[in-house]
Amino acid sequence: MAATSSGRKQAASTNQILDFIVRSWAYIFLLIMILFFSLTGRGFFTLANFSNVLVTSTMVALMAIGQTYVVITAGIDLSIGWTVGLASVISARIMRDMVNAGTDIGAAMVIAVILALAASIIPGFVNGVLIARVKVPPFIATLGMFGIVRGAAFLLTDGQQVVGGLPNQLQSVLRSIGSGSLLWYIPGQGITFLNRPTDLPPEISRGVAGLLPYPVIITAVVVLIFGFILGRMKFGRHTYAIGGNQDASIRAGINIRRHLIWIYVFSAFTAGIAGVLHTFRFTAGAPNAAEAALLQSVAAVVIGGTSLFGGEGKISGAVIGALIINVLSNGLVILNINPLWQFIVVGVVIIVAVLVNQAQTALERLRTNG
Repeated sequence: MAATSSGRKQAASTNQILDFIVRSWAYIFLLIMILFFSLTGRGFFTLANFSNVLVTSTMVALMAIGQTYVVITAGIDLSIGWTVGLASVISARIMRDMVNAGTDIGAAMVIAVILALAASIIPGFVNGVLIARVKVPPFIATLGMFGIVRGAAFLLTDGQQVVGGLPNQLQSVLRSIGSGSLLWYIPGQGITFLNRPTDLPPEISRGVAGLLPYPVIITAVVVLIFGFILGRMKFGRHTYAIGGNQDASIRAGINIRRHLIWIYVFSAFTAGIAGVLHTFRFTAGAPNAAEAALLQSVAAVVIGGTSLFGGEGKISGAVIGALIINVLSNGLVILNINPLWQFIVVGVVIIVAVLVNQAQTALERLRTNG
């Protein structure tokens, strides 16, 4: 009897360890990557590089936030990559034209951001209506919107890759936000507030790091808001319910049609924020700003533990997934490895993420049956 009891305790302990590894594998993998690149890549383990990784992760993270809501409902949004570009183009054009017409820079920026975000939710609303009311499969509806938004973005730029010609003063203001930071670390001098010191020697300038970059702060606020909605509010509970079992959700009185429309509006809205931030960072609008980031956003969601079958996922997991992708990219560049390997490595990580998700499901079934 004692031996049997001891065996059961050991099995339970083993299951707990496996469960912890399966649930936390993305965090563990991220830490392992940071440790590996820190030991092998010169210049990786620096404040300046970490700040750069965080800033470059913001676009994928913002897209992945809305994509997480969509995937939890067992859907997919293929249009957000070009929604980012549409918001970027609209914000850049409106600011450029208004400032050139004599409008105050601050007023032009506010109006441009509001109109760009308003325009960005239109594709999401149409996606939601097609999927929720017309019953078009999410893949087909958002693939069609992919082409529509792509064409609209290039039409607004007259077929050009970039909306340029922004006045120098406007560019300076945009750069101060898109590439600025609340706090700056200066090697050998400490921390300064708001303004990055100029006229620094090259050896010191290379080590200057933004401790709280504005794009990261904005992304963190969006993460907190949408994470709270998903994890703490009734809307979030209904989102999980719809992904888990639509029929049961209908019987429970959830208005699935209206809810799904809001889900796709959320997805487009966070993509719109990413597009506006792109304009601020690069002082130009680009219709193809997030062409490569679309699949990265889906990868971030899957790596973060959101089930493609719906009913499971977290915003924090998507953010970790975005960090994993950008740490991989950054580390490979620092090691001077062909960046094309990034696609292979990310593909492998996605497959591993799906296998881990299946392993987690198997463990839960064993625990239930046991």
